[in-house]
Amino acid sequence: MSLLDDGRALDATGPVCDACLGRVFADRSFGLTNAERGRSVRVARALDADEPFEPTPTEECWVCEGECARFDEWAERAVAAVEGVDFDTYQVGTRTPPLVEENEALLREEAGLAIDAGEQFKSEFNREVGKRVGRLTGTEVEFGRPDVQFLVDVAADEVSATINSAFVYGRYRKLERDIPQTEWPCGRCDGRGVLGEDRECPQCDGTGYLYQASVEGLVAPPIRDAMEGTAATFHGAGREDVDALMLGTGRPFVVEVHEPRRRTVSVEPLERLVNDHAAGRAEVEGLRLATYEMVERVKQLDASKRYRATVAFDDDVSREAFEEALSELAGATVEQYTPKRVDHRRANLTRTREVYEATGEWEDARHATVEIHGQGGLYIKELVSGDEGRTEPSLAGLLRVGATVTALDVVGVYGEDEPFEDDAYFRDGSDDGGEGGAESESETAE
Repeated sequence: MSLLDDGRALDATGPVCDACLGRVFADRSFGLTNAERGRSVRVARALDADEPFEPTPTEECWVCEGECARFDEWAERAVAAVEGVDFDTYQVGTRTPPLVEENEALLREEAGLAIDAGEQFKSEFNREVGKRVGRLTGTEVEFGRPDVQFLVDVAADEVSATINSAFVYGRYRKLERDIPQTEWPCGRCDGRGVLGEDRECPQCDGTGYLYQASVEGLVAPPIRDAMEGTAATFHGAGREDVDALMLGTGRPFVVEVHEPRRRTVSVEPLERLVNDHAAGRAEVEGLRLATYEMVERVKQLDASKRYRATVAFDDDVSREAFEEALSELAGATVEQYTPKRVDHRRANLTRTREVYEATGEWEDARHATVEIHGQGGLYIKELVSGDEGRTEPSLAGLLRVGATVTALDVVGVYGEDEPFEDDAYFRDGSDDGGEGGAESESETAE
């Protein structure tokens, strides 16, 4: 059958609006809306048969039940759902009423056409509402991870909006010991601060936390507040021991801000806000607005680390023996069975790690400072102590005396792909925001 014959067959099923008629022919032309396609088919049919042109009011359409006349209304409702929210990209999804889906299939079946001919109602609704949202807000459609995702539930007559997280990358230094990287809820009371109904938990003094400060608590809240988010999550490139300092150029991290109402913030004032809030216990530098992909990149960073440790020996150690032991450690391949201090949260297995450099300064027969540059995952305290034979070789084992780390500092974190300079992982941002259009004819996904 010809296109005009198909058009007659479709019209014979009952009143069909231009959009629903044109949707069946969506794969036969380009650069037109479905409503324009449908009207063109009707005009061509009228000219071919020398008949009067008779349009069908959308409100009378038995297929979409008038929904194709509501694109503007739905777009306005979507924009109202995110009033006061800063966003640059969006996506529109549609939940189609089951009856409309059935009508679409029945329309094609009664006209003798393939059930998948042309385009489906959901695809057109996503696109047409999406184009209008873009024009109303000056934002752009994004098919990956947009700033905002709208869901138009036609059957329920509701529109909802999901505000996706914003991300800020930087590096932190921890300048005070006994501060964990992330919040550490008390295990005895499960972070509630009480045992039973009203007895204060003695382990955390009723606070719900084993440590009252954390890098997360010092860094994330000012970023969350500046972006007007509901919460924030801290993602670090590994972590140091609670009692270790993090010095040097710092450790990479990303703060994820949930449901931000602002995402184009100036990072230099934000950096000052964070450092003022941390009050000398931690500090950040190099803050940049980042993308979702930066979280995974930071968490999977294959970084080597440089440590400085002060060491106490159980027996006298000569300068010569100390320097010889360090010389043997430099370049060594170390086998470490899961340390006793972490075996409650790590699988019991033997890990092989490399020591790239090992230097130090002998202070007296019982004290020294060592500096180790090692592969990521190398346990430094156990490299010094031997962990009762679980780490081989070790400084204690080579010296044949007990050795204990009394203070540990991380002085360098080096990733092979650092510094992160790929613009794909960062967002441009300022307090002024940006403008753009969303004129794509492509379908947005639900």
